[in-house]
Amino acid sequence: MISTPKRRITSVLVSLSLIASMTGASLAASTSTSDSSTSSSTSDTSPELLQDGGASSSSASVSFSDVAGTDWFYEAVSAVASLGIMTGSDGTFSPDSVITKSAFIQALYTACSSPSVTATSTSFTDVSSSDSYYTAVLWAVENGILDDTDDTLFNPSASLTRETALTFIYRAADLLGLTLTEGDSSTLSSYSDSGSVSSESNTAISALVATGIVQGNSDGTLSLSDELTNAQVATIFYRILGGSGGSSEQMDVPPGGSFGGSSTVTQGSYANLIDSDTTIDGTTYTSTGDDENALRVSDATVELDNITVSKTDGTSSNTENGDFYGVNAGLLATDGANVTINNATVNTSAQNGNGVFSYGEGTVVTISNSTINTTGNNSGGIQTTGGGTTYAYALNVTTQGNSSAAIRSDRGGGTVVVDGGTYTTSGTGSPAVYSTADITVKNSTLTANNSEGLVIEGENSIALEDCDVSGNMSGTYGDDSSENIHTVMIYQSMSGDADVGTSSFSMTGGSLVSNNGDMIYVTNTDCTIYLSDVDLTLADNSDNLLVVEGNSSSRGWGTAGSNGGNVEFTADGQTLTGNIIVDTISTLDFTLSNSSVFTGTITIEDNAAGGTAVSDNADVTIEAGSTWNLTGDSTVSTLTNNGTINFNGYTITLADGTVLSD
Repeated sequence: MISTPKRRITSVLVSLSLIASMTGASLAASTSTSDSSTSSSTSDTSPELLQDGGASSSSASVSFSDVAGTDWFYEAVSAVASLGIMTGSDGTFSPDSVITKSAFIQALYTACSSPSVTATSTSFTDVSSSDSYYTAVLWAVENGILDDTDDTLFNPSASLTRETALTFIYRAADLLGLTLTEGDSSTLSSYSDSGSVSSESNTAISALVATGIVQGNSDGTLSLSDELTNAQVATIFYRILGGSGGSSEQMDVPPGGSFGGSSTVTQGSYANLIDSDTTIDGTTYTSTGDDENALRVSDATVELDNITVSKTDGTSSNTENGDFYGVNAGLLATDGANVTINNATVNTSAQNGNGVFSYGEGTVVTISNSTINTTGNNSGGIQTTGGGTTYAYALNVTTQGNSSAAIRSDRGGGTVVVDGGTYTTSGTGSPAVYSTADITVKNSTLTANNSEGLVIEGENSIALEDCDVSGNMSGTYGDDSSENIHTVMIYQSMSGDADVGTSSFSMTGGSLVSNNGDMIYVTNTDCTIYLSDVDLTLADNSDNLLVVEGNSSSRGWGTAGSNGGNVEFTADGQTLTGNIIVDTISTLDFTLSNSSVFTGTITIEDNAAGGTAVSDNADVTIEAGSTWNLTGDSTVSTLTNNGTINFNGYTITLADGTVLSD
């Protein structure tokens, strides 16, 4: 269960230690738990929540009389109820009631796909084979989550504290797909109530803190003795299984922060405000407060020259509000502001300390010849959301935290134009560019030292011209990896942060270097890819140029077996080397044009989840003057050849069974 160094930090639980700030904490006991299907009414409007091999996904929205669509926990409750993880009772969910121990164990068992159990009995004297949670208790004992050797009482109706819930999740980490980093004696020392952690839970809590999953409350406490409500637990499992409620940028490091980002624009406070037209030169703006911008510009036309922005302290109470709306950012432009910034220095060291944030339609930020450095998690260099616009020229941007793209967008997207500069990230889940917007970058160096280089989500785009890009996604590539490792990722997360539609990736000139894994990975989306005169360098550990396939759905990216990719790939005056892999639920329309040369193979592989195969998996067109040099036997659906194929002793097999060779 313990892995060092850290390979994959999975989520969700960040918020478990931040629950003190959440809505709803009534102490009424909950006794509702069952592994049967929900008795609530359904419609077909719910968000999808999926897990690999677990309860079947459902597009049905489960309704409860005490859960409204405006509640912060609505999406999570609807989704986990659809999956049978938490089913409520008599048409109610009791969101504010404290969850019972038996209900939590039942939910944990269901979230782990309700595996078969070999044990037939337990030493717990207060658990009977007639209890609805009996199998879940047997499973938990069998897997070391519960111990029935030292204690003969399970206490099924007892309430559950955060400490106990965290310990159970730690013990089930492997079964939930979580990989943790081991803590040491100093890990908990910064929390004022660390002395309250019991000896048997110390290892678990330390590991979750060391991994970054638990971050504590803004007052420096862990509050582990507080009880959990049904709504809070529903949100925990929703996120564990890949649901939304957080920044979809975070693939390797899924979203942290408190639960359920507000659908209402919430931007926190500010240390300094400019809300009238002005020109300012040489001023320093600082902030150390929670949920506080060092400088906010609102509904004004402002020129800022030679300014310094410093956000050195202050936590974000809700990561989503920081990601979506600019809470805790260094400089936030909002409410239609038009801000021109030149020769600025922006430094932040707080969570959600995005350097320069442009939020909302009509807001325009133009920044040039400036330096931005962020060190906290969820802290992009330049961030654009809600339809805002950012123009950036000749910037030097560095980010060190996880989930901190140098050029970053999130829910609501917008327009970003970058020309010149260097943009470098060091954290995991921190690509140089993460797009839920229309992003154009020219004449720039884009480097991700521990992440994908580029990510596009949904109906959005990245267009590069004369840029040098390199990615080095963390993780072990190959059969031992639990996920695809790649340098460019194009996908649809289903989180609601990006509209569903056709993604677009184009690159003209410059270079694209992969240091780990496949070059380009496409899953659960339609997309177009255009490459022209790009110098491509594959990673030493992978010969794959392009992989188009379905995914396990463990992160909520569509339904396993039907979440492939559909790609139109045009090479225009482009030299390509490497293999192209398409699975049977995906499609590729591949065109070599304008004297392009492709040296490699194309293969169609079975979908890993056994999904129903589609036709036209790989249609290949070689235009006059272009060449395909085979390096191995290949399989395509159709082939239109007006150029040259050098078989080199290998064959091409078509969908109709025709075998082409020298």
